[in-house]
Amino acid sequence: MTRLRALVLEDEWGARSYLVELLLETASVDVVAAVATCEQATQAIAAGVDVAFVDVNLAGEMQDDAGLRWIRELGASAPSVVLTTASDRHGIEAYALGVRDYLLKPFTAARVAQCVERLVERAPSSRAIAASPTSGVQRVAARQGQRVVFVRLDELWAFEASSRLTYAHTAKGRFDVDLSLSALEASLGPSLLRVHRSWLVQSAHVAGLDRDGGEMVLRVGDPDRPIVVPVARDRAGFVREALLSESVGLRRS
Repeated sequence: MTRLRALVLEDEWGARSYLVELLLETASVDVVAAVATCEQATQAIAAGVDVAFVDVNLAGEMQDDAGLRWIRELGASAPSVVLTTASDRHGIEAYALGVRDYLLKPFTAARVAQCVERLVERAPSSRAIAASPTSGVQRVAARQGQRVVFVRLDELWAFEASSRLTYAHTAKGRFDVDLSLSALEASLGPSLLRVHRSWLVQSAHVAGLDRDGGEMVLRVGDPDRPIVVPVARDRAGFVREALLSESVGLRRS
């Protein structure tokens, strides 16, 4: 079995997050980055991508059919491409560009799984990652203005969802991430601890556990200037047990 490194270029936050979740559910894809503009996508593929899922029309671009223009500009350096669009009118041009597949919106789990299965079957072994216990995402692609920043997992403190946006908190500051918490949790797995509907934390970076007005909070990151993360009441017992299970010195009672 192989795993493909994928880029998702989609300007709509909801569609982007949903497609990432469907790709991760196939267990054959590692999403390297999910971005909203062609400039960010160009930066992201430098990290190494096997397939790009590209929306045709991007709201943040000046020209119509910006996704197709981006594919043409990449030329021979382009990875395998799957177009994602609400219309099938680009079929002839997509064929001329060598696009591997065509996903119409709204996406469905069955259609995405079928697409990924075809991609895996056709992928040269040199461009696929052999599935193993250690394979998977090692970095998170985040945004700082128009720049794409790659953050190592060990540098991440926590992810926060707020007002339909997602933020990565790190020692270097806060960055924007174009994925939902659910998509991040599915992609990064056990390295993250769900403590609240709006928060995922790296347990290794939890500096302390405290009470604030009767509610449990975590102090995450720099011990001298930590970020304060709320813990949901129904998660408090689980979170405390999970943190103590990785530590020694206190009774777990």
